[in-house]
Amino acid sequence: MATYKKRGSKPKDNREQVQEQSTTAEVFNTLDETASKSEQWIEKNSKPLFYGLVLVALVILGYLGYSKYVIEPTEKEASNELSFPRKHFDEANNASIGVDSLLNLGLDGADGKYGFVDIANTYSATAAGNLANYYAGLSYLKLKQYDKAVDYLSKFSSDDLGIGPVALGAIGDAFADINQFDDAIDYYIKATQKENNYTTPLYLFKAAQLSMSLKEYNNALTYFQKIKSDFPTSFQAGDIDKYISSAKFAAKN
Repeated sequence: MATYKKRGSKPKDNREQVQEQSTTAEVFNTLDETASKSEQWIEKNSKPLFYGLVLVALVILGYLGYSKYVIEPTEKEASNELSFPRKHFDEANNASIGVDSLLNLGLDGADGKYGFVDIANTYSATAAGNLANYYAGLSYLKLKQYDKAVDYLSKFSSDDLGIGPVALGAIGDAFADINQFDDAIDYYIKATQKENNYTTPLYLFKAAQLSMSLKEYNNALTYFQKIKSDFPTSFQAGDIDKYISSAKFAAKN
C-alpha cells in the first residue's frame, strides 16, 4: 500500500533526530530541577507555611465567632431598643398636641429605655444605631433645632431609594429654614440622585423654588422642566407649566 507524503516534505536525517532528542532531554531536565527546587523550598519553609495556614484559619474562625456571638446579638439588642423611641416618634407624627413632648421622649428615652440619641451613640456600629441617627435628625428638625438636625442626619447613610433621599432632603430643609439657600439647594439636588417617583420631583421642586428666590432663573427652569419630562405623573407636575412659564419670563427680564 502506498504511503501518502506531503508535497515538499522530506525525511529527517539522523542529526535532526539527535538534536530533537537532546532538546527534549534538556526540557525534562529543567522541569526536574525546577520541581526539585520547589520541593526543597516547601520542605525548608514547611513550618512557616503551616503556621501561616493556621493563622489564616484562626482569623476566619475568629471573624465567624465574632459575627455570631458579638455582632448578631448586638444588632438584635439595638433593634429591640429602637422600638421605644420609634413608638413616640410615630405618635408625634399623628398628634395635634404634645408633639414636642413626644419627640423629646423619642430623643432622650424614659423609664430606663434608650432614646434615639443613646442608641446612636451606644450602638453606632449597628444598623439600628445608623437608623437612630436618621430619626434623631428628623426629630430635631421638627423641634427646629437645626444644627443638631444636620449633625445627626449627616451621620446617617443608606442606599435605600426611600429614606436615603429623605435624609438628604431633610438636611436641605434645615438649611432652608435658616436661610442658607445655596446649601439647601445643594442637598436637594443630592437627594434627587437616587431617582424615584416621589422624592425626586419633590426635591427638584424645592430646589427650583429656592433658585427662583435667588434669581437663578435658568437653574429653576431646568428643574421645573425635568419634573415635566421625567415625572409627568407626580404631584409636582400637576401645574408645572405655570412654573415653567414664570421661570422663562423671569429669565428674559
